[in-house]
Amino acid sequence: MTAMDDLPVDLRAFHNEVEGHLLAAAAHEEAHAAAARFAARLERLPEPQRDEIERLFAAEYLALVRASWQRTARRGQELRGEYEAVYRRLRARLLAGLLLGCALLVATDLVVLVSV
Repeated sequence: MTAMDDLPVDLRAFHNEVEGHLLAAAAHEEAHAAAARFAARLERLPEPQRDEIERLFAAEYLALVRASWQRTARRGQELRGEYEAVYRRLRARLLAGLLLGCALLVATDLVVLVSV
């Protein structure tokens, strides 16, 4: 159980939204830092070209991060669906076993009562 489980739905949505903005801001910082490191190695290029390469690098980095997050979210949804299906089957089997056990207990009681 996490602290998120205790939050009301609207507060949980707010928390998720803030967390998403923080992750996006961190990704932008990482992209710009990586782009600056890459462009710094191209010291022979004029400053405008280096700035353009830095901008393009950062944009590509962010596109890759976005695609990765989308794949991760899609896979998470797939796994959730799979786990929910397994849980429903397990719950149905447990209920069937419980009902069968109750039926056997009642049948045993009837047999004992009739034989007495």
